[in-house]
Formats: sequence, C-alpha cells, structure tokens
Amino acid sequence: MNAIAHAQADDPQDRSATASGSGKGGGSGRVLDAIEKIGNKVPHPAVIFLLLCVLVIVLSAVLSAFDVHVTSETTKSVPYPATQVHEGGTEYAGTHLPPESEYTHHYETVTETTKIESLLSGDGVRFLFTSAAHNFNDFGVVAVILVIMVGVGLAEEAGLIAALIRRLVKISPPGTLTAIIVFAGILSSVASDAGYLVLIPLGAVAFISAGRHPLAGIAAAFGGVSAAFGVNLLIAPIDGIITEITNQAIKLVNPGQSLNLTANYYFAIGSTLFLTAVITFTTERIVEPRLGPWQPQDTTAATDAQESASDTAAEARGLRYAGLALIALVLAVTLLALIPGAPLRNPKTGSLFQDSPFMDGLIVIIMIAFLVMGLAYGAGAKTLRGSAAAMEAITKTFSGLGGLIFLLLIIAQFISYFNYSNIATVAAVQLADQLESANIGALWLLIAFILLTYLINVIIPGIIPKWAIFAPIFVPLFIRLGVAPQTVLAAYRVGDSPTNVVTPLMVYLPFIVLQCQKYRQKAGVGTVISLMIPYTLVVAVGWLLFFIVWYAIGIPMGPGAPVKI
Repeated sequence: MNAIAHAQADDPQDRSATASGSGKGGGSGRVLDAIEKIGNKVPHPAVIFLLLCVLVIVLSAVLSAFDVHVTSETTKSVPYPATQVHEGGTEYAGTHLPPESEYTHHYETVTETTKIESLLSGDGVRFLFTSAAHNFNDFGVVAVILVIMVGVGLAEEAGLIAALIRRLVKISPPGTLTAIIVFAGILSSVASDAGYLVLIPLGAVAFISAGRHPLAGIAAAFGGVSAAFGVNLLIAPIDGIITEITNQAIKLVNPGQSLNLTANYYFAIGSTLFLTAVITFTTERIVEPRLGPWQPQDTTAATDAQESASDTAAEARGLRYAGLALIALVLAVTLLALIPGAPLRNPKTGSLFQDSPFMDGLIVIIMIAFLVMGLAYGAGAKTLRGSAAAMEAITKTFSGLGGLIFLLLIIAQFISYFNYSNIATVAAVQLADQLESANIGALWLLIAFILLTYLINVIIPGIIPKWAIFAPIFVPLFIRLGVAPQTVLAAYRVGDSPTNVVTPLMVYLPFIVLQCQKYRQKAGVGTVISLMIPYTLVVAVGWLLFFIVWYAIGIPMGPGAPVKI
C-alpha cells in the first residue's frame, strides 16, 4: 500500500508508457492508447455506477409498462421437505428431516415466467428505500476483501511478499516468470477470490523485481485468474454446482443419464496448458511491448518493492522463520482436515472437497497463512517490532481501502437493482430462444452458443446464474442433435471466461484499478480495459479454435465422456 501514498504527482511513468506504447504498438497500439485515454476521461467509477443505477430504475419502469416478459425452463435448488411436530406434548416444535435416500437430487428444472419488475412501482420504491444496507451486507466480495487483506496487508508491510517474489525471480529459469504467474492464476480458481486478491498484486511486484513493467504483471495475473476461470488441473468447487445443474437439464430428455465431476477433466487439463501459453504470449508479445520499458526511477513504487534487497542476511532469516511458520500451519490444517472425522471435513459425507468446511474456509486459511508468515518474517527480518507495529501495518492496509469500500457500496446497489428488475434474465432468455430456433448444424450451433455466452457474460458475469438459465434450453437441444451434454458444458466453459476481464460488472475491477494506481497514479478503468482487451480477443479466438479442433478430432472430454452421443 506504500506506493499509493508515495506516487508522484506528475507521474512521468504515464508519459513514458504512453509514448512507448504509441511507438511500438503500431495501429493496434494506437487504438488501445485511444481506448485508455477515452476510458480514463469518463467520470469516476462511483459516478458511473450511480448513473447506471438511475438508468436501471428508469429502464425497468419503461419495460414493465410494456409488459416485457419471457417464459423459460430454469434450474433451481429443491427445498428439503420437513414436517413440524410437537414432541412429548411440549410447546416446543421439532423438525424431522426424511432420510437422505428420499432426496437424492438437490436441483430440479421448472417452467417459470419472468417479467420485468419496475423499480418505480410501489414495491420497487419500497425496495429502493429498505434494501441499501442489506445489499451491501449481502455483497460477499466486501467481506472477502476485508478478511484476506488482514493477512496480505500485514505480509506486504512486513516485506514478506517482496522477499518471496525476489526469491521466485532468482530461482525461476529465465523467461518463465510470466508463464508461472499465468499458470498460478489459472490454478487459483480453486479459491477464486484468493486469486484476485493475492496473485494480482504479487504479479506486479514480481515483474518489478525482474525489471519489467508492473502493469504487465497485473495484466498477466488478471488474465490467468479471470480470462481462464472455467478450467483447472484440479476439480474445483464450482465444478460440482454446474455439473449438477447440467444433470437436471439432462433429465428433461433422458432421466437415466447423468454426468460426474470428471466429465470435462481431459478438456480442462488441455485448456489449462493451452491458455497458459496463449496468455503468456499475449502478455509478452502484445501487452508488455505497448507499455514500454519500466523505469524504476520514475516512481518510488519500484524503490519500495526493492529497498530491502540490500539486507540479504535479515531477509534470509525472515524467510526461514516464515517457512517454519508455514510448516507449523500446514501441520495444524492437516490435523484438522485429513484425519477421518476431522472438523474441516463434511460432517455427513466425510468429503474434504465437496460442501466441506475446508473448501468454505479457504479464504480464512489463506488469510491466517499470510498473517502468521508475515509476523514470522517481520520477527526474523526485524521489520515488525512488537504487536503495535503489526497493528499499525494492518491499520495502514485498511486505511488504503476506504475509496474501494465506498465504490463497492455503490456497485452493490447497482447489482441489486439490476437483479430485482430481471432485465438481464429476460435479455438472456430471449437471445437464447433466438439461437435455439436457428436451423444450423451441431458444430455451428455450438460456435454460436459460445459467441452468445461471450456476449451475455458482459451483463451476467457469474458462471452459475448464466448456466442455470442456459442449461435447460441448450442441453436438451444439443442432445437431440447428437451432441453429448459434457460437450455442451465444455463449450459453456469456453464462452464464460474471456470477457470476464473487460466487463464493467466484474466485482473486482475497482480493486484492480487500485492496484494499477500504485504504479501509474492516473490509471483508471480505461487503463485496465485497454490492458485486458488483447486478452479477451486472443483468448476468445484461440480457445474457440482449440474447442473446434478438439471437437473435430473427437477427443473425449473426460473419462468415459465422449464428444458425441
């Protein structure tokens, strides 16, 4: 957080970067420079979202007046039936759940009519006046940021993060730093919030330590975390949810068929490796050349990242202490998670990954890891002396988040108004109906489906809400065309991620703007969008071609999961 306070007012790095970008980027570089300039001249993001709130309110009233609505099949969770009885003749009610054998499905497909709800109706006005605090309270990203920044902020102020990055740069083979950051970003979707909050700041510091432009490090990490969010080498918690939604859509046409969690595993592995190469190429050949060389003397941000390098003995001692602290923490978590019946396992199934306290508590575990390692590093390197210094480091971190929290307050209202109005749902269903009615072949329909998902992801960034709408429409349609449901799910993964990095509804966009401002004081939304447009274009085209080749060759999507029925 030091860099925000020390950033120079005239920001010469802005001038050098813009000049080099215009010179090296050619026509595309000039276009991106123009996008950045235009984007950064728009009002403050908080003002933009206030205007969007007004637009949604007015638009909802107009569309509701014209009775705009859609009828569709959608997937919803099934409430467990319960019978209330009075036990022993007392006044206290007991609730009895049936045995698990009586409810094996957690989702069902239902037909429902969705209409535009006016925010200027009686109910809408009441919602506007009574929901503000609840909207912010229910906006989970705020709590996640505050929790994880306790550990990350202390570790950063203690100097641990800079020391780790310097060590990473030192031991990494030449030319592999970008690929390592991108690959780590893709894997971070196992705990997606941690990827945004931890890896993106680390990417900037890593690039500075290697003498490279920090904005390119932010872009590479953001591209890995978000533009390739839908795949991983590991089975992520999100896989269980979207697989179950897919199974409920399958039952519309084939009640005896279902997918398991590994139905897309081969495709996910192949996509992870492919996207690592694609995003690395985009960073090193398109984004970084446009930014130009990093000039550390232009800002003290680089000095802050490197100033402790001279005291190598203290740094080595601090890293050793941090390593010992991490080992102790890993042993503690192992005892709490791996032993049968341990408290971090699912108390009913014993699973460590499916609906388990371990997966739900990853953010807290990561926060504690950074906290204890930061404290240990500070004690070893003598950068934190006593509890007062530790509290000052955490307080300093939180003081730098004030503007971000205010912006998130406004964004929470906008998203809540948008969801209440049903505008996004109605638009998505109508576009999906148009695509369903198109009389084209299976492969072309899959391509059109991916393109539609690219588009809808701009207004509905979440992977689950879109699939809950799309699955009951497209899974049965493709099954009738001879396309396996696992292939439809893989196509959805391709369409869901590339536009994550350019949508203004990305909840972590303000946080990423804040990270960019550490190294370029005048950075804004336009800076981030211009940085990330190349990733959206290259990943969208490259991943689509990858999917087409995979489909044409007929490689199974996963174990026992062929491309076609």
